[in-house]
Amino acid sequence: MSIENYRNVLKHVEEACRRAGRDPKEVTLIAVSKTKPVSMIEELLPEGVLDFGENRPQELKEKYEILPKELRWHMIGHLQRNKVKYVVGRSCLIHSVESLRLAEAIQEEAEKKQLVMPVLVEVNMAQEDTKYGLTAEETPEFISQISKFPNLQVNGLMTIAPFVENPEDNRIHFRNLYKLFIDIKGRNLDNVNMCNLSMGMTNDYEIAIEEGATMVRVGTGIFGERVYL
Repeated sequence: MSIENYRNVLKHVEEACRRAGRDPKEVTLIAVSKTKPVSMIEELLPEGVLDFGENRPQELKEKYEILPKELRWHMIGHLQRNKVKYVVGRSCLIHSVESLRLAEAIQEEAEKKQLVMPVLVEVNMAQEDTKYGLTAEETPEFISQISKFPNLQVNGLMTIAPFVENPEDNRIHFRNLYKLFIDIKGRNLDNVNMCNLSMGMTNDYEIAIEEGATMVRVGTGIFGERVYL
């Protein structure tokens, strides 16, 4: 079932790219496997799926240890400073950096492991009280600050849009994040490579692609409803 779902989502990704006049190769589909067993991830491997998203650092660590090392793990959930050690060195990208103290913890761990950790800065475009993330106004200065960390590299922006009945309602948030992305990219800051825009989930990923997403995070659309542990 997961394979059929994945193929179906991939088809919708390609259709959204065509509508937007984009090359489907520009968009990475991240299969969000949080709370899902290893067996469901293994089901997708023959399809050549490499990108998986996890919300919990401990779960990411456990799956990383079991599954093939060529898989690319994306840390997409809120990350606490004391859990950074589970993620740095195991994930290819942290999507959810939204505070200076978290960035400092990532820098420290990456320096310890002698690597450079790519990150995305999380922006709360809809300014929802229940969501983490910086405001659009705070983001450029924040990126300027953390760009000085030698073992951390900003690779773009991420947002979690509101859950809405009509996906079109989120178009404005995706459009505004894209404008912010382009604005920051144009500043040519040292140690900042604005190449990824992570936005759009099961409910609204097609709209996100039409508005410039380079990464979409789809869980329910691939694996079915989430199991809460």
